Amino acid sequence: MRVLGMIMAGGKGERLFPLTKERSKPSVPFGGKYRIIDFVLSNFVNSNIFSSYILVQYLSQSLIEYLRTSWPTQGISRDHFLTVVPPQMRLGEHWYRGTADSIRQNISLINDFNPDLVVIFGADHIYRMDISKMIDFHIKNRADVTVAANVVPLKEASAFGVMAVDDTNRIIDFEEKPKNPHPIPGKSKSAYISMGNYIFDKNVLLKILQQKYCDIPSLDFGKNIIPVILKSHRTFAYDFPSDKLAGLRPYEEQGYWRDVGTIEAYWQANMDLLGEKPKFDLNNPYWPINTSVHNLPPTSYLGGTVENSMLSNGCVIHPKTLIKNSVLASNVVVMEGAVIEDSIIMDSCVIGKNCRIKKTIMDRFNNIEAGSKIGLNHEEDIQNYYIDPSGIVVIPRGRTKFL
Repeated sequence: MRVLGMIMAGGKGERLFPLTKERSKPSVPFGGKYRIIDFVLSNFVNSNIFSSYILVQYLSQSLIEYLRTSWPTQGISRDHFLTVVPPQMRLGEHWYRGTADSIRQNISLINDFNPDLVVIFGADHIYRMDISKMIDFHIKNRADVTVAANVVPLKEASAFGVMAVDDTNRIIDFEEKPKNPHPIPGKSKSAYISMGNYIFDKNVLLKILQQKYCDIPSLDFGKNIIPVILKSHRTFAYDFPSDKLAGLRPYEEQGYWRDVGTIEAYWQANMDLLGEKPKFDLNNPYWPINTSVHNLPPTSYLGGTVENSMLSNGCVIHPKTLIKNSVLASNVVVMEGAVIEDSIIMDSCVIGKNCRIKKTIMDRFNNIEAGSKIGLNHEEDIQNYYIDPSGIVVIPRGRTKFL
């Protein structure tokens, strides 16, 4: 079974501004030592999918450099590769104009590889998934198309693309953000929502993209294709939460999947990593999340108190400090007397003496002056920083690089 991965990594991530001011959403750091794209790439590799194209677009250089320095781009076989594909403009002088259009513009890559299945996933969600089980489900049901489906409370489903299914999980209706979403059969208080991840039989995908309903310039799978093909093609919903992943702890949230598309969602997903029993435990040797390896020393604790926090390599924690409910990336220096609470500090930042930082997301390479207070008084913060409607302070990327 030849499987080709197509990873859509071109999103602007406008709602994550200013974290996406100079990078695309998949390139945004997460969890101290990762980038958002590491999660889908790790899911592919752990599921034995080793042939993948990564379709990039907006502010892509940060992501391209990260992939170049952090992920092997070739395997032991010529069919094992990880290749970045910017818009080739084969169909005219325009960028990718939707999820399906990005595939439509790269049909030549699919024809050249000649896979049996094309696995099309987004690059901007935090989750673990054994895609091989979704492939088995696809084959068992003789499906033409399979859509990864998450389960949400029925009252929350209107914010997503909702699928109605029969008792075999074949999709019989698909509607974007419906006012009255269909419940799952036998589960009247739950609904299936699309995760934006798809498996297509190769020949089916190519034929669909040549149909008249695909003539429109802006083409999305969820909006324009899936709703149209339900009667003509065997289209199934794969129940993602039923995926019994190896190494999952009993206390973790079954089917954990987060679209970190807003500042608040991004902050909360980082907080979900913390605690004695986190909702999403990064420590799973059976399903590791791969990332870049930096030649950094261990974190140096010179004093102070660390409570319910994650600290990456190369940090220096000085005496009389307090770090509580926070995630610190690599090379963060916390000077004497500083207090950091409920915050995300990205790599190579220096927190000056006696600083007070609360519920703040601080991007890379920032040097915070001694005595600064951030997140305690929004009327003062708004003069220098971005204040999200959720009340989280966001400090854009700094300009000073540290060794």
